[in-house]
Amino acid sequence: MEKDKIYFVMPAYNESANIEEVVDLWLGIVEKIGGESRLVVANDGSKDDTWEKLDQMQQEKPLLIALDKPNSGHGSTVLYLYRYAISQGADFIFQTDSDGQTNPDEFWQMYDNRNQYDFQIGHRIGRQDGWSRVVVTKILRLVVWLLFHEWVLDANTPFRLMRSERLKAIIEKIPKDYFLCNVAITAIAVKWKESIQWYPITFRPRMKGVNSINLKRIVKIGWRALSDFRKINNGLKCKK
Repeated sequence: MEKDKIYFVMPAYNESANIEEVVDLWLGIVEKIGGESRLVVANDGSKDDTWEKLDQMQQEKPLLIALDKPNSGHGSTVLYLYRYAISQGADFIFQTDSDGQTNPDEFWQMYDNRNQYDFQIGHRIGRQDGWSRVVVTKILRLVVWLLFHEWVLDANTPFRLMRSERLKAIIEKIPKDYFLCNVAITAIAVKWKESIQWYPITFRPRMKGVNSINLKRIVKIGWRALSDFRKINNGLKCKK
């Protein structure tokens, strides 16, 4: 029986301190799945030696695909990765981040149920990444409810397994450079009554390094997202 082709995708920006360990952790999952599944990491114009490390690793690890691109921000890079995985014929796409905050062992519950749901999304419990991030998550939940009239557990979780066919239909509604793409994807999936399952997941402190998104920048991004959300919501029509 032919195995599902799952592309694990993650953006990376100035993650030199973490990238080798995180890649090895997730490659362990990819190796167990086998077949044509791959780990794809996109370097988003890092100013450190993240790309040099990725480039070296992909020469030694055949299941790793490393992509280099100009800096465009987290959301734009995630969309870039989604489109890349879809173009490569992936059946499913799993997204996480490269800072080591998510636990690869918690992926298997989603893998086991991949044929039952089109979208499987983690919701973070007992978060250890600071109060400001928790507040932002609560605000995003409220914004989604106000603009999309849908209540979601955790709209922006970087831990999600999605069926490519349904993801493709949704991202066609999202601007190419949209920063909060996972929030928009979650909101649209809920609004369109897609088949969704939520799982509680742990969310650890980043392994090493410094988070590049501070509270001031988060507020600025969130303010801009309000108008973008309105445009997306107004452009939604029937489910494809």
